[in-house]
Amino acid sequence: MSLAPGTKIGPYDIVGPLGAGGMGEVYRARDARLDRDVAIKILPALFSQDAERLARFDREAKTLASLNHPHIAHIHGIEDANGSRALIMELVEGEDLSQRIARGAIPLADALPIARQIADALEAAHERGIVHRDLKPANIKVRDDGTVKVLDFGLAKALHPAAGSNPDLMNSPTITSPATQMGMILGTAAYMAPEQAKGRPVDKRADIWAFGAVLYEMLTGRRAFDGDDVSTTLAAVLMRDPDWTALAADTPPAVVSLMRRCLQRDPKLRLRDIGEARVLIDDPETVRIRALSGAPANTIPGSARIAWTIAAVALAVAAVAGWLWMSDERGSAPPARIEAALAPPPVSRADFPHRREGRRAPDRAPKLLACVVEEAARLAT
Repeated sequence: MSLAPGTKIGPYDIVGPLGAGGMGEVYRARDARLDRDVAIKILPALFSQDAERLARFDREAKTLASLNHPHIAHIHGIEDANGSRALIMELVEGEDLSQRIARGAIPLADALPIARQIADALEAAHERGIVHRDLKPANIKVRDDGTVKVLDFGLAKALHPAAGSNPDLMNSPTITSPATQMGMILGTAAYMAPEQAKGRPVDKRADIWAFGAVLYEMLTGRRAFDGDDVSTTLAAVLMRDPDWTALAADTPPAVVSLMRRCLQRDPKLRLRDIGEARVLIDDPETVRIRALSGAPANTIPGSARIAWTIAAVALAVAAVAGWLWMSDERGSAPPARIEAALAPPPVSRADFPHRREGRRAPDRAPKLLACVVEEAARLAT
């Protein structure tokens, strides 16, 4: 159903359309009571014809509404919309991640904070026993200030047929209805875990797979698993590995390892908890590598350059001091033994310019030390 501006849904006034897809049409609406804008998702009419499905959806929606997290779009409530069901949601401004990726790969320094917030949202939901089942860039919003909001948590399960309809469809987030658009199916299939694509029961590890696929796409600008249609896309999910050479050469090994663990086809070998991804991204070593990843390969950061300079100068001073000590030892034989054995005539100190009083350094030592320090400083710049 298409709603014109001004149409009322309960206490909400429709302002205009925001988008449409297999899960329904989405509108911007005004909540006059609280003086705020909201998003309203009108579910397809197909669901209104199945009382059991609507009842199950209402139960799931109540569970989803209990999620209160800064990186999860909140569900405010449910309303009737002329015989259809309307889901009232938090309106998240900004572009979705698929729009951002369409402009090209996202730099590591920007991609990791986004991934960290996605992982944080998934972790909070998984702790409540809620699996997203349809995580993809189009379901992830990024505000102008960098805040990430994950949309449509758990709706895939809530909108699918009950157990008596088709057991395989219950485990797949793709809605198989005449209203489903090809783009929506493809977009979903590319992020399905293998067990999900096979119609098998899924758990939080399906979200972990999708997280790995989303992170890969952010860093490369291309899908980890792609195809010309649903069949070839699912074939890629089931049989082909991502092109790891598409990653930038300076991608930290820890980040590559994280994606590989997320994209293990065997769920038993996959990253077991999305919290592990969050911990890795928060690790100071990962942050340090992330900070250095933007520098050219042939440059050394200022702090490292200073450390190398100090080390080089210290080594140079030690080397010169050692050389002077050895020179003095060679140039000054024990006087008592020599006088006793040879009884030489008295000599003046001028006859032995390298002899010293209090181990005086040779005249050429300062020049040599200055040259070494100057060369060390030059190499460090």
